[in-house]
Amino acid sequence: MSFFGRELRIATFGESHGKAVGVVIDGVPAGLELGEEDIRRELDRRMFCNIPVLNPRCEPEEFEILSGVKDGRTQGTPIAIVLWNRRVISSYYDELWLKPRPGHADLAYYLKYGKNYDHRGGGRASGRTTAALVAAGAVAKKLLSTIGVEVVGHIVELGGVAISKDYTIDDVKASWSRQLPVVDEGALQKMLSVIVEVVKEGDSIGGAAEVWAVGVPPGLGEPVFDKIKADLAKAALSIPSAVAFEMGMGIRLSRMKGSEANDPIIVKGNRVGLATNKIGGVLGGISVGEPIWFRTYFKPTPSVRKPQQTVDLSTMSQTELAFKGRYDVTTVPKALVALEAMTALVLADHALRAGLIRRDKPLGNSI
Repeated sequence: MSFFGRELRIATFGESHGKAVGVVIDGVPAGLELGEEDIRRELDRRMFCNIPVLNPRCEPEEFEILSGVKDGRTQGTPIAIVLWNRRVISSYYDELWLKPRPGHADLAYYLKYGKNYDHRGGGRASGRTTAALVAAGAVAKKLLSTIGVEVVGHIVELGGVAISKDYTIDDVKASWSRQLPVVDEGALQKMLSVIVEVVKEGDSIGGAAEVWAVGVPPGLGEPVFDKIKADLAKAALSIPSAVAFEMGMGIRLSRMKGSEANDPIIVKGNRVGLATNKIGGVLGGISVGEPIWFRTYFKPTPSVRKPQQTVDLSTMSQTELAFKGRYDVTTVPKALVALEAMTALVLADHALRAGLIRRDKPLGNSI
């Protein structure tokens, strides 16, 4: 499926080396202030051209809002955004035809679609397709801002180096002024050193990103199958290279006793809240008015310059390949921005379901 969401629905399209990638967003109420600068801001956060090995293609995003916006406000109709692929060099992938890269979706796509699969840059499985998610997330973030919800994330682990200092949400926001959004300066410098070493080796690294959503009202999520954490997990694991998800303190909670893991319930002003929020702002699959936070883990980029064993599917014989094209030494920074986007889409969808954002009444000033 290329569709996601219930009340706020998106449909993505396009391949890494096709003419374009894009997204259609349906369910946005009329009257939301939205301009190209809102989309541009989020797409620029995905670039990371300050460290070339993180984005060797470094493609300036040429995009167009094709529908759904007039005079700087949404019309309540589907919003279509297209992002053109300009810096495509498909010749790098000629030698990979019918020779699936280990760790990549090439093999799965071949087994499902036969010779119809697109091996150029990974086709639909490419990290390039997350640009469409980021564009949609920009709209969702703008929609969430109308009810005071903000979504922001940071890198917590890269190449085996993890952050080790305490931090606040303000620290997370401030981390975006650094080369990479990492709250721990010492850890950041070690991560940058690891990146340099891995590039020299012709290899790649994985890591983990953490997303925080603050200002989330209580009551989002359903009791059983549409739990907010379940939808967040589905959203996170839909991003290329994602391999694991943990809500709040996640696996660390499983190692505690109940008396240690439980968040004490206290009075916070005129509401009831959690004293510690180790659980990540969700109980029974429903938000409780605390910040929602979770981590997602991403495997190393499958395309590497080191020789790897594979099978030539045209002859069914064992062979060896070493990728010679451009590749990101790690997908984590770009994946983090996509993770923010998918989080915003989930929360906006549930806010519409709960009636906190209404589709039957224009936002902003109206006659």
